[in-house]
Amino acid sequence: MSEEIKKELQTEDITEEKNVEKKDMVEEQAADEMQKDEKENKEESKKSLKSKVISGLCELLLYVVIALVCIFIIPKYVVQKTEVSGPSMESTLHNEDYILLEKLSYRFTDPDRFDIIVFYHFDDEDNQDKSDEDAYDLYVKRIIGLPGETVQIIGETIYINGEPLEENYGKDPITDPGIAKELIVLGEDEYFVLGDNREVSKDSRSKDVGKVKRDLIVGRAWVRLYPLDKIGFLTE
Repeated sequence: MSEEIKKELQTEDITEEKNVEKKDMVEEQAADEMQKDEKENKEESKKSLKSKVISGLCELLLYVVIALVCIFIIPKYVVQKTEVSGPSMESTLHNEDYILLEKLSYRFTDPDRFDIIVFYHFDDEDNQDKSDEDAYDLYVKRIIGLPGETVQIIGETIYINGEPLEENYGKDPITDPGIAKELIVLGEDEYFVLGDNREVSKDSRSKDVGKVKRDLIVGRAWVRLYPLDKIGFLTE
């Protein structure tokens, strides 16, 4: 074999070896890159899972906070649902009507004349525990007399500070003035209330109810929720 042919063969061998080495290097690099990608993917997957867990926990915590606010804070300080029992506020409210009480405004302003309020009535004056639902009833009435005023009912007419009160909320004329037959003087934190159905209402004319103290007022009747055909805001 000639020298030239030998050289050509050696050159081809060297070239082939280089190509094999280059191919091996490329494959190694590709394998390294795949391992690197897999590692990065695993890390990203872990981060994504951790992020989802944290997000899920935050979302759950938010739901818990909202639930606690709805159960404890809103009914105590903002609005509260209650049911009307009896016909004492007809024709404005009826038995088994559901209403929402609004509590915020009375934290900043005083109740006004003709507001429809809900207040605690305790049968036992020695047990006025507002946390004991068996100790009280909730009464729904309309404010007629304000703190510091005098109230008297003569015939069918209500007198405030000696002047006839112009109002037409009564379903029927008053026939029983009760204790308001005599002059009633309201203290600085006391209100005189009447039901709109004055022939059947147990209200400030009764010794059992009498003057309503400010701290016994739960809130102002704000919205009627039921019956559905009468749903809406309660106005004077």
